[in-house]
Amino acid sequence: MQLTIYEPSDIFLDVAVTKIVGEGPAGSFGILPRHIDFVTALVPGILAYETDTGEENFLAVKGGILVKQKDHVRVVTLMAVKGKLGELKQALKQMITVVDEQEKKARTAVAKLEANIIRRFMELGKND
Repeated sequence: MQLTIYEPSDIFLDVAVTKIVGEGPAGSFGILPRHIDFVTALVPGILAYETDTGEENFLAVKGGILVKQKDHVRVVTLMAVKGKLGELKQALKQMITVVDEQEKKARTAVAKLEANIIRRFMELGKND
């Protein structure tokens, strides 16, 4: 199989593999060469793959989408980091922390917008 990992600005990885292990919303899954075609979301986690030489490699991915079609597996993710398993766990923690912080900022911004809209509607009601 050919595994291609896409990040927003570039192709992160393009390599021949014999096995892929990832994690989706329903749990961990594995893909071998004759696996049926499918699409799944990826949660932030570790994506493992084995090359044709038998070497096992690991990536931390910031979620994404995985598409397996015939002999090609494509992964689209916002961020991927390649490294040793122990090091990737720390990188994954940082990715999740950044996502949590971004979500908090987004929720705060939405709450401010909602409050501003309500305040303006109330001001419109006073003018009637």
